[in-house]
Amino acid sequence: AGHSVTVYERNDRIGGLLQYGIPTMKLSKEVVQRRVDLLAKEGVVFKTNVNVGKDIAAKDLYDEHDAVLLCTGATWPRDLPIPGRQLDGIYFAMTFLESWQKKQMGNNIDQPHLHAKDKEVIIIGGGDTGCDCIATSLRQGAKSITTFEILPEPPGKRSKDNPWPQFPRVFKVDYGHEEVQKKFGSDPRQFSTLSKELIDDGHGHVSGISPIATYSTSKQWICVISYGWIRCDMVLLAMGFLGPEKYIASELNLTLDPRSNYQTPNGRYSTSAPKVFAAGDCRRGQSLVVWAISEGRQAAREVDSFLMSSSTLPGPGGVITVVSQKG
Repeated sequence: AGHSVTVYERNDRIGGLLQYGIPTMKLSKEVVQRRVDLLAKEGVVFKTNVNVGKDIAAKDLYDEHDAVLLCTGATWPRDLPIPGRQLDGIYFAMTFLESWQKKQMGNNIDQPHLHAKDKEVIIIGGGDTGCDCIATSLRQGAKSITTFEILPEPPGKRSKDNPWPQFPRVFKVDYGHEEVQKKFGSDPRQFSTLSKELIDDGHGHVSGISPIATYSTSKQWICVISYGWIRCDMVLLAMGFLGPEKYIASELNLTLDPRSNYQTPNGRYSTSAPKVFAAGDCRRGQSLVVWAISEGRQAAREVDSFLMSSSTLPGPGGVITVVSQKG
């Protein structure tokens, strides 16, 4: 649209979750870099290793620019407040995935404790992130891999209370589950399982986890029986995210929605602060790459409209609205 655009990134490479959160076997980093290079050739300025709100004040950027667009992602991980959480060997999923991705890309990463080789790994949480941890642990040479999922095992086909066009809540096998099944002979998922306590090996390192089996009714979760404990050397927490980290919102005095995301009223992209916009996971919650693409395009259109009073950038679905003028 002709505006001067500067991107501030707190990590050492551009790409965010696409660069360091999604493993290479799922998304080639050559694809990510190709897009970054195209943007750079178009004139976008990238500044890495700049943590806005800490290395540089968000208020300074606000004062120096005509518009600010927040695309910070939902990077505040959900924790597991149970006995033993302070033990060594327990990591957030993104810390584990980012460390491995950086090492693959040539960074000088010397963190053997973040490597799953010859370890008995337990991953708490399902979803895409949990599956990526499964597949990464397998490639690193884990001795065993088990995943705890709080929800019951989904049915093989749609239930009567899940009709089309609702999203089908059915049993699915993703790439990580299939790979583990081929190597170890069984699906790594253990459904209807809550984590009760993390066990100390006597030296401050995790050596096991005590789970509880559960089942659900339409109104509540009910504990059935305790399993005792299951041995492990590494625990990865992949239980989702609680929205964006709060320091930029605090500095710019932004209103958050009930899910702790940046509030953008009426489904638009403008926040509660003048000339500040938000897009992506930090606005709508953690989601898919296709949503990131759509959100970025539509937020850019709204910023352009704010700056120029109108915009010729494509609307939803890539449609450019042509206004006919007569006389």
